[in-house]
Amino acid sequence: QVQLVETGGGLVQAGGSLRLSCAASGRTFSSYTMGWFRQAPGKEREFVAAITWTGSTLYNARSVKGRFTVSRDNAKNMGYLQMNSLKPEDTAVYYCAAVATSNYPTGQYEYDYWGQGTQVTVSS
Repeated sequence: QVQLVETGGGLVQAGGSLRLSCAASGRTFSSYTMGWFRQAPGKEREFVAAITWTGSTLYNARSVKGRFTVSRDNAKNMGYLQMNSLKPEDTAVYYCAAVATSNYPTGQYEYDYWGQGTQVTVSS
């Protein structure tokens, strides 16, 4: 079992930045791929980014590439999502997720463990 807890959400003006953190506990986190997803009201959960245990990354290029950066610190069992140049359309609940793989799954059903989510609201 892996437990995940996200922090760092909040209200920010358009153009601002936030850094989300995901604290992992339980099994050896370093062998898991961590994914970030978001879900806006009335919309399906959307893939944002993923990072493997070796640090390889994949982004939803259409939505966030060039503005968001995913990273992790295996020694601290932490994952991060740095979000810059935020737009009102980035408003959503953001979730971190984990799965024991060396690939970068982009589908929510491919992940086994989920955090509770953290709200990000970007005002115009």
